[in-house]
Amino acid sequence: MKGDRVLRVVTDRFALAEVFTIARGSRTHADVLRAELAQDGVRGHGECVPYARYGETIASVRAQIEGLDAGIGRLALQDALPAGAARNAVDCAFWDWDAKRAGRRVWDLAGLQAPAPVVTAFTLSLDTPEKMELAARKHAARPLLKIKLGTADDMPRLEAVRRGAPDTRIIIDANEGWDADVYADLAPHLLRLGVKMVEQPLPAGADDMLAEIARPLPVCADESCHDRASLPALRGKYDMVNIKLDKTGGLTEALALRDAARAEGYRVMVGCMVGSSLAMAPAVLVAQGADIVDLDGPLLLAEDRDPALFYDASGVHPPLPELWG
Repeated sequence: MKGDRVLRVVTDRFALAEVFTIARGSRTHADVLRAELAQDGVRGHGECVPYARYGETIASVRAQIEGLDAGIGRLALQDALPAGAARNAVDCAFWDWDAKRAGRRVWDLAGLQAPAPVVTAFTLSLDTPEKMELAARKHAARPLLKIKLGTADDMPRLEAVRRGAPDTRIIIDANEGWDADVYADLAPHLLRLGVKMVEQPLPAGADDMLAEIARPLPVCADESCHDRASLPALRGKYDMVNIKLDKTGGLTEALALRDAARAEGYRVMVGCMVGSSLAMAPAVLVAQGADIVDLDGPLLLAEDRDPALFYDASGVHPPLPELWG
């Protein structure tokens, strides 16, 4: 007779290599939750990053996971929890457990092609223009830099980054920090400086102006897009969606959102919260063929899991089975 399944949740903390700042605040550590499914000697793991912007805390997400019936199935999980960090951790733990039990890789179970390395952006956090220029010079050899902005005084920062990295592709993330007037003023300069995309320039819920003003470069929905239910409200306002597993509630919905978004004509970005390699591993599957990939979480950490994802000039590589999947 098979043993009972056990679901447990563990809090892990990872120090960051440097203070990480966005328009909403700064942090020095990444606090994450790891869900573990164990049955018949097989253990599956998934990681999530509770995000205060969405009303999540370590305690609230832990309570959601601990409130689940350990005997629930992965498909039933989609209705048992809403899209968000808690469902992400458990959903990814299910995929990992299924793969390890079957002795196969997750992509085989999901009917996907074997993943290849994908080039990822590297994020420069919000700082003074002088410090952002130094950071840009330090990372100027990287193929894609993502710049955190989101204030009314961002033009000097952007100019400084471009001086520091004159040849690197640049994308911008305003984290809802601008209003329509600020964005309209900045947009021509973004084009002049060769910015390839701007992410969430206006607050979610206050972004209708994007349908009324010119969008001279692609605009990506991040905080405005969580799962497939978000798509109808994006029409006419956005050109791209940023898929993050902590928003979709796991790999299951992330793959479905990717397919649905493409079917509706959106370009796809795959992003992440600041977490460890365990959080990035399933996102590497979603990132296959994406227009922009931003899975640099482990690169921002001073420490990571062992084994960790491998990063090189080709980008982030698929996970070893010992890590996930």
